[in-house]
Amino acid sequence: MRGAGRCQSGGDGGRGAAGTGGAGAEDEAGQGRARHGAERSDGGRGDGLGWAELGWAEQGRQEPGRCVMAGLNALTGPFRPSQVAKEVAKLLEMKAELGGDEGKHKFVLKNPKGTRDYGPKQMAIRERVFNAIITCFKRHGAEVIDTPVFELKETLTGKYGEDSKLIYDLKDQGGELLSLRYDLTVPFARYLAMNKITNIKRYHIAKVYRRDNPAMTRGRYREFYQCDFDIAGQFDPMIPDAECLKIVHEILSDLQLGDFLIKVNDRRILDGMFAVCGVPDSKFRTICSSVDKLDKMPWEEVRSEMVGEKGLSPEAADRIGEYVQLHGGMDLIEQLLQDPKLSQNKMAKEGLEDMKLLFEYLTLFGITGKVSFDLSLARGLDYYTGVIYEAVLLQQQNNHGEESVGVGSVAGGGRYDGLVGMFDPKGRKVPCVGVSIGIERIFSILEQKLEASEEKIRTTETQVLVASAQKKLLEERLKLVSELWDAGIKAEVLYKKNPKLLNQLQYCEDTGIPLVAIVGEQELKDGVVKLRIVATREEVNIRRESLVEEIRRQTSQP
Repeated sequence: MRGAGRCQSGGDGGRGAAGTGGAGAEDEAGQGRARHGAERSDGGRGDGLGWAELGWAEQGRQEPGRCVMAGLNALTGPFRPSQVAKEVAKLLEMKAELGGDEGKHKFVLKNPKGTRDYGPKQMAIRERVFNAIITCFKRHGAEVIDTPVFELKETLTGKYGEDSKLIYDLKDQGGELLSLRYDLTVPFARYLAMNKITNIKRYHIAKVYRRDNPAMTRGRYREFYQCDFDIAGQFDPMIPDAECLKIVHEILSDLQLGDFLIKVNDRRILDGMFAVCGVPDSKFRTICSSVDKLDKMPWEEVRSEMVGEKGLSPEAADRIGEYVQLHGGMDLIEQLLQDPKLSQNKMAKEGLEDMKLLFEYLTLFGITGKVSFDLSLARGLDYYTGVIYEAVLLQQQNNHGEESVGVGSVAGGGRYDGLVGMFDPKGRKVPCVGVSIGIERIFSILEQKLEASEEKIRTTETQVLVASAQKKLLEERLKLVSELWDAGIKAEVLYKKNPKLLNQLQYCEDTGIPLVAIVGEQELKDGVVKLRIVATREEVNIRRESLVEEIRRQTSQP
């Protein structure tokens, strides 16, 4: 016999070694079983090697790996192969139930790839940005809507061209194939078609999801916010489009991100250009996707992709190259309207005439100095039908010598007149134009700028701390802070019965609270509160009934 090793912790003296029997010659089987049974102190059967019978159940729960190995060692006696397999299966099943060695690995706490947490300081910055954007949207008369974070997969399919591979598909949950939304535009078009809305000016701020390769230092994530403004309805040409560009200009100017440029183009001009350059109709969208990479790749590489990967003739690629490197303003529009090839193409001519009208309106808005007509701008999404635009930061100006923050485009959008009709049963079209603000990239810039400037960021809006100068004044502090809360004042109190005054003042210094309302025995007798201005350390006694008004005056709250 071969011993199974010591697996029990004690108290099972008779189970120290596990003999085997019954696998040798037939005339020895009975003796083997009898001998095995006689050796066991618990009188158990000797013809099986069940886990509990070997006395390992309790120890097995404590050391499953060790005892499984011991059990396997016990099985190397003269057992039949079928018995060995059976017992191994039992032992492995028990190991699985107990968790085995797998339960011992160290759990790693981390964010999923392409996501991040936002602490109080980061959220304070984000709130500033969101407030600036929402204020602008409301200034232009927009309403707000919301839609589900996931849509039917068929709603999103076929709307994003080559980017469709970045859509997150969900497992089948009760008979519906679902996907996480890729942007806010397609859900908006579905919303319009489903509710038969033909006229709305709306904004929507929410998270979207893309299975992209994240570059988080550049503001590229797999989960991120989009801030969209869209105008849906039948209107005269280019008036809503011009307003969208004005909104981009206002927001980027307000946030003081640095010098920026808004590039504009038109899908009709692009398609007309492709046609006169000899691009087959079937390759328009895929060649458009290549042109869209010109802001990240040099022309030589884009040309190589067009010819080598997408099968475009070298001659057609070279003709495209002559156009896509042009950019300018009204002069370029006039030049292209006289172009012998483009001017003969109906789509291109319509696009150029609308572009001329757009620049006239932008001149009235006073923003043409920040707008460039750029024939290399393509924007790869399939649903654009007219004007397209994208805002990019030119260079980060700073006084601290740090490298420029390269974050790509910070806003983009365009006209999509056919998207709503794709969802409408009767194909009724609702013309739309909109813009999406790249909040994550803007946030990355502002976060790095504030870190470099070492500006202290307040994470709360508390206006006043209610403090006490002596002990046993907790009740008076709580009464006063309750009065302030009821009056709409943002106030705090330390959660100690008898805090030291120095600690209370230090808390205000650390958190940026501008005022301290101090109650003391003398102040209570006199019916006043001592109001201390933290920055100057100036103190003044204020009548209790006048305290709310004085706090509002000091903190400029209406």
